[in-house]
Amino acid sequence: MELFRIVVGLVMVGIVASLGSALFHLMNDKGDSKKMVRALTVRIGLSVGLFLLLMAAWALGFIQPLGVNR
Repeated sequence: MELFRIVVGLVMVGIVASLGSALFHLMNDKGDSKKMVRALTVRIGLSVGLFLLLMAAWALGFIQPLGVNR
């Protein structure tokens, strides 16, 4: 369970880092947006991968949703 939390945390850090990289390339690359598009593509891929990982973990019983009153 602890390994799963570490993996999710690392993917979240990767998503934020990719978003920061896209912002950096947006501000510094005048007219050349290939690096920015690549960074945003990586971010989308990581986000979809994280979503699929969470859905698979829920389906396999590794994680369980908590109700509001718990």
